[in-house]
Amino acid sequence: MFKVKNRVSKYLTVNVTIHTSMSEEKLQEVGTVTHYYPKIGVVVVEVTAPLKVGDRIRIRGATTDFEQTIESMEIEHKKIQEAKSGDSVGLRVEERVREKDIVYKVVE
Repeated sequence: MFKVKNRVSKYLTVNVTIHTSMSEEKLQEVGTVTHYYPKIGVVVVEVTAPLKVGDRIRIRGATTDFEQTIESMEIEHKKIQEAKSGDSVGLRVEERVREKDIVYKVVE
């Protein structure tokens, strides 16, 4: 965090605080939420880039923004280790999501 004091005129002083993060993380879009099953906490994602078990993902939307690690993925009730573009996969999620939320892979 940096604090900057900038004197605009002799009568007005502006204080600005800039927040920075020590670890920059990059986000790569990997899919879109097409359905959410709230009772079982499962989301269906239309995958647009490769995704695998163990990847760290971030789900963002109008009211959604959280990160989690993929513990398991399924296609038609069969566990898979990796998904490719065009697949529709089921993921268990820790928080509520909404249709059209965007799924990102966290790349450090």
